[in-house]
Amino acid sequence: MRVLELEVNGDQVEVGAPDHWTLLEVLRYRLGLYGSKQGCDKGDCGACTVLLDGEPVIACLTLAALCEGRRITTIEGLAPAHVRAGGRGPDPVQDAFDRCGALQCGFCQPGMMLSAWALLADNPTPTRGEINAALSGNLCRCTGYTQIVEAVELAIAEATGATPARPHWAKHESTPPKPASVDGREASR
Repeated sequence: MRVLELEVNGDQVEVGAPDHWTLLEVLRYRLGLYGSKQGCDKGDCGACTVLLDGEPVIACLTLAALCEGRRITTIEGLAPAHVRAGGRGPDPVQDAFDRCGALQCGFCQPGMMLSAWALLADNPTPTRGEINAALSGNLCRCTGYTQIVEAVELAIAEATGATPARPHWAKHESTPPKPASVDGREASR
């Protein structure tokens, strides 16, 4: 057992953990931060992604002991950091994910959001290809990724003052369908 001195979501914490424990184990089982998900435990799914000094890392493959003296940000820390920086409510990336319906089961969402946040912190106007590349380490089994990419693009548009693109589900809408007929006659509106 070793006592680790970590900075997690802006707070200095001391936590006891075995030398072999990963950052994910310390976050979930010692600090009660369950937002980082325990998925594959081999670095394939990205569900455990956190930020280490602002860069996305796979927490299930990162030894906690190597994180002393570095800034760790979990999904639980995004909104408070946004508020400390003068914002209101959730972080813009979290808000965009919510507004775009960029989740279904939600298991991958924390890792996706943190990867997207890191991308936008490094490159405020990435291309769709750069967004896809930044999120490529995070697997989603539910959404098909469309809404996730649209959420990142919405966050970009709002941060830069650009007009957001219409979501994929609204692009093919034209006029509302006519009401169903009643007894062979068109129903009145």
